[in-house]
Amino acid sequence: MYAFQCLLAMYIMDTVKTGAWFSEQEEGANVTANSLHPGSIVTNLFRYNGFIRGLCNTVGKFVLKDVKQGAATTCYVALHPQVQGISGEYFSDSNLAKTTAQGKDMDMAKKLWDFSVNLIK
Repeated sequence: MYAFQCLLAMYIMDTVKTGAWFSEQEEGANVTANSLHPGSIVTNLFRYNGFIRGLCNTVGKFVLKDVKQGAATTCYVALHPQVQGISGEYFSDSNLAKTTAQGKDMDMAKKLWDFSVNLIK
């Protein structure tokens, strides 16, 4: 159950602008905090399930990203000069993206941040 809570928190952190909330807390510091979605990626998570692995290998290669493509947005946000100084934003497919109304909820972002901090105590 603990692992599920961690995964859920990480997923929600991707969609809620915790980066925006965090960047406000560290004002004046040379720190940027952004959120991103790498996309749906073919990995070896299902290597022990023949049916799902086969499905991912046949259908997935047409609709899912490979690992390098999945890493592209993370590398872009971390390293590209165009993103330097940008903080509190959400990226998808190596572009600035819009988030949902829940993703703009700063109260939810603070609650999620506090929840996540308590998970690692």
